[in-house]
Amino acid sequence: MQSLNEQSHALVVGASGALGAAFVERLLTDTPIATVWAAARDPNAVAIQGLMAQHGSRVRPVAVELTDARAIAAMAEQVGQETPQLHLLINAFGLLHDDKHGIWPEKKLEDLSVEGLEANFRVNAMAPALIAQACLPLLNHRERAVFASLSARVGSISDNRLGGWYAYRASKAAQNMFTRGLAIECSRRARRVICLALHPGTTDSGLSEPFQKRVPEGKLFTPDFAARQLLTRIDEATIEDSGCFLAWDGAPIPW
Repeated sequence: MQSLNEQSHALVVGASGALGAAFVERLLTDTPIATVWAAARDPNAVAIQGLMAQHGSRVRPVAVELTDARAIAAMAEQVGQETPQLHLLINAFGLLHDDKHGIWPEKKLEDLSVEGLEANFRVNAMAPALIAQACLPLLNHRERAVFASLSARVGSISDNRLGGWYAYRASKAAQNMFTRGLAIECSRRARRVICLALHPGTTDSGLSEPFQKRVPEGKLFTPDFAARQLLTRIDEATIEDSGCFLAWDGAPIPW
């Protein structure tokens, strides 16, 4: 990535997940970036400890609970105390199912539950918004910066031809609206910040695992491939792209 150098700093939220860890690994391997903050509910997770063992102090673990606004604010405060500014923030997390709490994508209207709706909206829509609120001051400086959130093609309203998955679709559509609104606000008060909604494609991770049998051959991506593709999209993005919804291959996705 040509946009990151030895003085650059990044924050990856959801760094213990398959795609989040791949983002951290690619940033550390492919760029001379000074610091990558790896945020997760458990900063001692195996994935983060492995990255620290390989890359040393360039990886900085930080705890965050995505459903707790105070924890998100505390994460931003910790990063800000040790890092002067951020050049990249990636929200690499999402909720589609939670077996422990009986949350599963709905096939029909009768499957809707308050618990499922609340969980999806808290993680997929509210958490990125609260992270932006807490971290925008770190992104707002004289250099180029990118705020990128992993969205999903199923969050496109005009592309919805199958129905179902009500809570996940709606929460991702809400996230997209937030990203678009943030881009408009940043054009007035943080003019070097580029805001992107990114679709990684179906990636081999815990989120997609129960649904991989229906994925066409060649369309199930490794986390490393998805991370490399999306980092290319991030690197290529200009201020004119802020507020866009892009797929892993750079193709625009309709809202």
